Amino acid sequence: MRKPHSYSRRICVKTLAAAVASLALLGPAHAQANADAAYPSRPITLVVPHPPGGSVDGLARIFAVKLGEELKQSIIVDNRAGASGMVGASVVARSAPDGYTLYLNASIHNINPLLYQKKMTFDAVKDFTPISGLAQGALIFSVSNTVPAKTVREFVGAVKAAPGKYSFATTGFGSAGHLAIAQFAYEAGLADLQIPIVLYKGGGPALSDLAGGQVQALIDPMLSSLPMAKAGKIRALAVTGSKRSPLLPDVPTMQEEGLKNFEFYSWYGLWAPAKLPDPIRQKLDAAAKKIMTDPGMKAQLENLGFESGYRNSADFTQYIASETGRYQSIIEKAKITAE
Repeated sequence: MRKPHSYSRRICVKTLAAAVASLALLGPAHAQANADAAYPSRPITLVVPHPPGGSVDGLARIFAVKLGEELKQSIIVDNRAGASGMVGASVVARSAPDGYTLYLNASIHNINPLLYQKKMTFDAVKDFTPISGLAQGALIFSVSNTVPAKTVREFVGAVKAAPGKYSFATTGFGSAGHLAIAQFAYEAGLADLQIPIVLYKGGGPALSDLAGGQVQALIDPMLSSLPMAKAGKIRALAVTGSKRSPLLPDVPTMQEEGLKNFEFYSWYGLWAPAKLPDPIRQKLDAAAKKIMTDPGMKAQLENLGFESGYRNSADFTQYIASETGRYQSIIEKAKITAE
């Protein structure tokens, strides 16, 4: 019997080695594919970078319940408040991109880099995967009952007549409410009066001081301001949307009050850490679409002053870029700087 030629033996050995190497390379990819297909196989943490009780937390808790039902898995809401939302964002940016750490925040996520670029330990764009736009809501422009003005026009006149008697409150530096106040002051001709803007850590303390007359005006999401406005503890003068809210049908829009270019919304979205596997992103996006376009969810949101603002991943990414440009313009005009 002839022995195999040595060259043939070398070919066989090389072929076997190549096959083993291919299997080794396929192993992690195959394991990842299996993990993506099985997702989610354990509870998911939804990081909310604000304290309980505000508009972001309120939406997050409603959404978490629906997402848990849709994915058939527990969703744990983890409030990581601090530094205008940057504490929680930093936690997410450092987390594994496996779909088990998600992040729900408002527009402040993309406002922070415009104000705190030198202080940030993460990149608000590159370190995150936009999954879906979820909702948006007009804000309420409210004043203390100690303020005699019954309309925005009267308020502007009163401030111009005695600027030293007035101050604004904001529930977060760089928040939608803060930028809305800055835009209002600019468009109403109050910017040069340098009306103080008092910073509060959350809506509760700001609304309490507004009701008590320690500050005179606030622009804030409906979820937090609406109950006190309806109870008569503060006076709603206008809403910042393009049309009146069905929850406050007698309250005009800012545009109706003479600020023709004034339209402002707080918007909310869902993110994950960067490099989230696409199958997981698609699964989460599909779940968000089903949740946010459901008639029952829309009705629930409307009762809280929100409206469904679902956008898929690509549209949400484009929307973020567009809104960031608008915020940059407001910040420059109002000369807002982080001290």
